[in-house]
Amino acid sequence: MLKGDKVVLRAVESGDFPRLHEMSSDVGVHLLADDEPFIPHSLEQREAEIKDWLKKPEQVVFFVIEADGRLIGDCALHHLDSTSRTCALGIMIGDRAYWDKGYGSAAVRILLDYAFRLRNFHKVWLTVRGDNERAVRAYTKCGFVEEGRMRQQVWIDGAYRDWVYMGILREQWSAAAPGGESSADGGG
Repeated sequence: MLKGDKVVLRAVESGDFPRLHEMSSDVGVHLLADDEPFIPHSLEQREAEIKDWLKKPEQVVFFVIEADGRLIGDCALHHLDSTSRTCALGIMIGDRAYWDKGYGSAAVRILLDYAFRLRNFHKVWLTVRGDNERAVRAYTKCGFVEEGRMRQQVWIDGAYRDWVYMGILREQWSAAAPGGESSADGGG
């Protein structure tokens, strides 16, 4: 379990699957968080997908995000490259009541602390829709910089959208983190 001031990142538990399914079934959330077309999935399919990820910790490290004792989303490190010491970050705040209040940024900061301080990664990267201004602002606030843009790369919600690559290097995170490291406090 990783604790911050606003959120906790923890392992998924069997009782979390209905809530995770509910959030991933929200078309509006999906359109912001994914580059794939929305396809409805059953609770059993979503549960099987997550359980498959959990069997492959060398490929995906998956957390649920809690705030105020409530499951509000999920996040993960994926595309773990042990040679280059890089990984991708993904996050979804699926509870709309927690949008625009800093919960996503808080979770990203904790996940970056985990990636750099506890897993010794050199770089964390991500992709985001170019027109998702809220997400781009949040990632920039956490220290990510735009590294590339693929113009009109993905078809989402009836239009071609730019796909933006952003990244943060360990030294950038170290310089920006309070006291040289994040305030995330491990606990179990």
